[in-house]
This record gives sequence, structure tokens and C-alpha cells, in this order.
Amino acid sequence: MKIKSTLLAAAAAVVAAGTAFGASPAAAADFGCRTAKLIVPWGAGGGTDVIFRQFVEAVNEAGAEPELQVVNIGGQGGNKGAKEAVKAKPDGCTLFAIHQSALTSYFTGRVDFTWDAFEPVAMLTRTPAIFGANPDVPYNNVKEMVAYAKENPGKINAGGTLGSTSHFVYLLLEDAAGIKFNHVSYDGTRERMTALLAKNIDTGEINLAAAKKYITSNELKALGITTEKRNPEIPDVMTVKEQGYDMIYGTDRGVMLPKGASKEIVGHYAALFEAAANNPKVVEAMAAKGTDVNYLGPDASAQYWTDTFTTWSRIAKEVGIYKAKN
Repeated sequence: MKIKSTLLAAAAAVVAAGTAFGASPAAAADFGCRTAKLIVPWGAGGGTDVIFRQFVEAVNEAGAEPELQVVNIGGQGGNKGAKEAVKAKPDGCTLFAIHQSALTSYFTGRVDFTWDAFEPVAMLTRTPAIFGANPDVPYNNVKEMVAYAKENPGKINAGGTLGSTSHFVYLLLEDAAGIKFNHVSYDGTRERMTALLAKNIDTGEINLAAAKKYITSNELKALGITTEKRNPEIPDVMTVKEQGYDMIYGTDRGVMLPKGASKEIVGHYAALFEAAANNPKVVEAMAAKGTDVNYLGPDASAQYWTDTFTTWSRIAKEVGIYKAKN
């Protein structure tokens, strides 16, 4: 009850403070459902799913109306779920969990829409990438992997979801280090992790939300992390920057509504997610997963996507993967 009271108070404070969405968006919003679905376009149990379920639990504990329910629609590197979300009615009964795969899938021509086909509600978290590897590979960090790749061109099988962030981070390393990987595509984090654990691939992007127990048990190697400083959860893992490559990178997760959702509906959900982002229980849970809570409201979220699109589209063109028609 204490958590619920705290969250409700925080949500009320956000609304009372006044935003671009009016003084009382929750009161003005008109919902045609008792339960709203948050489409998470990746499979259950993966890093993104775990993170959004934590936020949804906090929102529901606060007595959200309508109550939120996570609906996993995996496949196509997040695009199957995105295609469902983009055509949903803007009535507040469908939300969409998003990260930068909405950009990379557009860049690579896998979909013909990107972030601006939705209404930004909030940015919630950032999870740095970890270059993971199966324990049998003959290198123990990114610097050694790069050296091996130069001596054995095209022989390192790198798992990622084609057109998603897990693929893009390897393209960035290719560009920075002047090497080439043999890219192997998987639908999501869970499938990629399974392939790594089965030693079907040499390396793949992992994160603490899904892989900490495998790193600490030495079932997987952690070659480097894309943060400015080392993560205290895995202090022995060097940053990629320490190893000579200035790659500060993370998967940034947020929430969208279908295009055309009213300002009142956007404001209603923005207040709920801001309250959840300020919940110490959520912050602690995210930290344990190597993820930072980084809340941005609707306007700041839109600016984030605008800026990130500009920067990443330039990189996509430089490494030769940009296939979007405009």
C-alpha cells in the first residue's frame, strides 16, 4: 500500500505541476477499455521484456486506470509487433514499447515507418551493450577479438537481429576497427543467448538484464561494455573505450502511443510512467540489471528521437546499410 500511495502521489504531483497536456490529463482522457495492452515486440523473458514488465507492475500497483497488460508479439527483430502497434486505434488502449530498432529497421529497409509514426510518451531506461562470446573463443576482450578478426577475416560469427540494435553495434565496431564479422541473424535476445550458450556463434550482443548469471558463472565471456565507466555489477569487464574504441552506446527504451492519440491520453500515461521511474523499487531493480532509469517526458522524448535519428542515419549511411527510400 505504501508503494501504491507513493506512486499515486507522484503521478498527482506531475499532473498538478502542469504540462503541455493540460492541468489534469487523466481526468480529461476518455478510454474505451478497462485494460490497455503494452505491445512488447520481443519474446517473453528477454532483456526488454523483463524491463517493461517491471515498469508495468509498478504502474498497476499504483492503481492505473486502465490497467496495463504486457502483450509479447515477437518476430522480425521487433517489426512484427511494431506493425501491429502502428495500425492500432489511438484510443489509449494500445501502447508500444520502443527502442532504437525502430530506427535501424527503417534504415535497413525492413519497414517503411520509424519513430515518428507514433506519439512519444516517455523514455524510461538505457541499457549498455556488452560484447558477449561463448567460452571457447580464443579471445577474452574486444581488443583481442579485433586482433583475431584481422588475422582471420570473416571467420567470427556474430549473432544479432538483422536491422536491430544488436546488429548495429557490431557494424559500429566494424567501422571503428576496420574489421568484418560474419553476421548471423536471430529474432531476439533470447534466441541469440541460446545460440551463444550452445556455442553455435562466436560472439553476440548481450546485457546484464538477461546475461548476468551466465557471465558470473563463466558460461559466457563478457569482452567489453559500451559505457563511459566500468559497471560495478561486473567490475572486471573493461569498457570498450578502455580498449581503444570510443563507443558509448546503449539501448534506450521508451513508450509510444499510436499516432493521433490525444494530448490528454499522452499526458495521462506520461504521468504514470514518470511516477514509476521515480519509484525506488524500480530504480533498484533496474540497477541490478545494469540498466539506468532515464525518464524523459513527451516533448523531451520527441527531441531525443529527432536527435538520435539524425546521428544514427549518418552512421548508417557511412557503413553502407542505409536503404530507406527517403
